[in-house]
Amino acid sequence: MNTCNQRQDHAFVRAFRFGVLVSLAFLTACAAPSWSAKLTRFQQWPADTMGATYSIQANPTQANNLEYLAFADMIRASIGSTGLVEAQNLSAARFAVNFDYGATVEQRWVERYRDSVYGPWGWGGGYYGMNDGWAGGLFYSPPPVVNVPVQAYKNSLTVIIKDQTQEDKEVYRAQAVSYSESDNLTLQMPYLTRAVFDDFPGNNGQVIDITYQKSRQ
Repeated sequence: MNTCNQRQDHAFVRAFRFGVLVSLAFLTACAAPSWSAKLTRFQQWPADTMGATYSIQANPTQANNLEYLAFADMIRASIGSTGLVEAQNLSAARFAVNFDYGATVEQRWVERYRDSVYGPWGWGGGYYGMNDGWAGGLFYSPPPVVNVPVQAYKNSLTVIIKDQTQEDKEVYRAQAVSYSESDNLTLQMPYLTRAVFDDFPGNNGQVIDITYQKSRQ
């Protein structure tokens, strides 16, 4: 094979490999993002509660808080899967539901790829460069992984349910905690409320990791 043909073959191989890498990057970018949280719960849930009534019990400082009221609607949407039915008022309900929420800033250490000397491909990228070996084409090798500090928001939701027929005995307590890169708790809350009532009432003293596929915006 003459030098000209060899160069053409090498150029074809490089183009082919580059196309494969671009395709893989595109597929990774298009993969549905996921949301995860750690759920801790305790329960002494009574039997035969299907169709029992509940009411969300807000304290005076929360009653006219628009954010709280919006989150209360998300609680209602998630609690429906338990078989409980909302009562018109607290005095008519068997169960009183209280919830608290918040977001705090924390520093966490995460593993990230160090940028390549051949040119960074961004977070989660790798080392790309020209290979003078076989076919003289493009090669990929895993870049070194380093631990870096990042600012993260710890989002939490705690839900407590008391049985008013048992002198306000606490029968369910659950806390869901997730981490995010932004301080928009409103985006986290639908997932947090869903996690709190996931496989309700669950096991007493249960600590589990929960993952959902996030809906595309």
